[in-house]
Amino acid sequence: MSQITIISVCYNSSEILPEMLNSIPEDVPIVLVDNGSGDIEMVRQMAEAHGATLVESPENIGFGRACNLGAVEATTDLLLFLNPDSHLLPGALDALKKGADNHPDASAFNPAILDKKGEPRFRRYSVILPGSKALPRKSADSDFELPVLVGAAMLIRREAFEAVGGFDPKIFLYHEDDDLSLRLKAVCGPLYYIHDAQMRHARGKSSPGSSAIAGLKGWYMGQSRVYVARKHEVPFALGRALSSALLQMVSPVVLFSARKRAKQWSFLRGVWQGRGVRPTPFRS
Repeated sequence: MSQITIISVCYNSSEILPEMLNSIPEDVPIVLVDNGSGDIEMVRQMAEAHGATLVESPENIGFGRACNLGAVEATTDLLLFLNPDSHLLPGALDALKKGADNHPDASAFNPAILDKKGEPRFRRYSVILPGSKALPRKSADSDFELPVLVGAAMLIRREAFEAVGGFDPKIFLYHEDDDLSLRLKAVCGPLYYIHDAQMRHARGKSSPGSSAIAGLKGWYMGQSRVYVARKHEVPFALGRALSSALLQMVSPVVLFSARKRAKQWSFLRGVWQGRGVRPTPFRS
């Protein structure tokens, strides 16, 4: 059966990291990549306690580039990129390995990511895919093919990851999972949901929350939205992103939340800032 290395990128994540680490069986290799955190000493202690390899970046180099650094340290044939605010449920890794063996043509996988109600969450569509390629609504009661992966827990064959060059280092944050998913699918094979592999993800808890952090994330989200859409030759990429940003700005939910206002205003600025970026189109 295939073997897995878990790779997790940390950024001031010491409060939520223990639950993730404690959910991993002792014999599973772990690579932690610290992205210039202020709590690095605590991360060092946790890495030592769990026998994890720690890669330290002196500054925040972005999620995708940090994942690429972690992948260099792995020697197994499967790589599980796992957010630090996630934790695996018992038997998840064995189920993922079995799923990879059962679908040898697939390049990458998502486990069942359970929400607060215990219902599995997976992605049916992406803003960079035409509506015709969205997954029809269906019950998640078995394995099935996905149009795009959730980045919180991406299991990727190392051979496929290397074949497409890993994460795009020009994407600092957001939509790097969309981009990598589409490249993997085009070059190396389909993407699959593995029903019996279960985990939980505390969405948005991988780094501290504040209006300032929300604004920073929004800015990167806006830039990445335009960059990735243009890279995959989505028609009217800038116009669609601007329309989305403006509509969200007038949402009542946004108007009455300082944190959401900061994020959406920054998202709009990020979209506009990204208007001059012209990435090389991806063509398989």
